[in-house]
Amino acid sequence: MFPEACVERTVEWVDTDASGHQHNSAIMRWVEAAEAELFRVLELPDYFPSAPRVQQVINYKAKLWFGQRITATVKIQALGRTSLTMAFEVKSDAGDVAAYGTVTTVHVPNGTTTAQPWPEHLVRAVSCPRVGT
Repeated sequence: MFPEACVERTVEWVDTDASGHQHNSAIMRWVEAAEAELFRVLELPDYFPSAPRVQQVINYKAKLWFGQRITATVKIQALGRTSLTMAFEVKSDAGDVAAYGTVTTVHVPNGTTTAQPWPEHLVRAVSCPRVGT
């Protein structure tokens, strides 16, 4: 029902830690790249400056190595009055899930300090069924 988007990346040297596999922070950078793609496709550039994260859950299942290709997919899972939860997964080039989880944001418009209802144009764009990218 909700839209999704994905990006493909190569695990770069900067994405790895001393043991040679992905650093834990690389997962969220790839997820955020997929999130940015999703909101570009939805034509909602005003989402980012007003959607701070309030929760991130990451489950690591497998290692990703320098030079390996990955796909990060983000899908909106739930839209509340003031919050939005996205499910994500990062897969290796072999199709194995390396990490999965959720990210929850809230709508805090510029000039405010508390969560406010999402604007109607965002609710409409997110609620329209679309084919993933």
